[in-house]
Amino acid sequence: MSTHAKRERLILADLLESSGPEAPTLCESWKTRDLAAHVVVRERRADAAGGILLKALAPRLERVQAEFTSKPYEELIQLIRTGPPRMSPYALKQVDEAANTVEFYVHAEDVRRAAPDWTPRELDSVFQDALWKRLESMARVFGRKSPVGLVLRRPDGQTAVARKGTPVVTVSGEPNELVLYVSGRQRAAKVEEEGEKEAVARAHDAELGL
Repeated sequence: MSTHAKRERLILADLLESSGPEAPTLCESWKTRDLAAHVVVRERRADAAGGILLKALAPRLERVQAEFTSKPYEELIQLIRTGPPRMSPYALKQVDEAANTVEFYVHAEDVRRAAPDWTPRELDSVFQDALWKRLESMARVFGRKSPVGLVLRRPDGQTAVARKGTPVVTVSGEPNELVLYVSGRQRAAKVEEEGEKEAVARAHDAELGL
């Protein structure tokens, strides 16, 4: 049976291919070529990927990222489609599902929602529940930089605390939209924000995510 991560991987690869290497993304100055290189480096170059979280490794990550960005775009897409090497932790189904379901979904939306004519993607309830489960376990990691208290609420009333504190901003929406919000894509997420006006603005502009 296909996993969520595997499906999102193929959706991302298809979007990157159809958009071409110079299309915009939601990742600030990154074009689709840069995003594709990032995905490949994260899976295939553990010696450099640590720079995503550790500043000490950031210079190495920049060098390796530049190296992969210069590769043929079609090669990068093929590497994404085929997945990590057999010896990679990401090759394990459980690790892939835990680490890549949100990663690939968010990056697919980085490509889709950067296009001026994008339309919402219909997601089934099983996938929404899977995203919510990941969100519950990772909310405080994603929301740790929030300058205000941050509570995430899905339509059925379930909540997850992304950041304790006051004043509190409550962000309501479907799990996929909440994932985008706490991943730093606040402006692209279809959510409702409730709280003091200044607090809402600070949460909306915060550098959330990893």
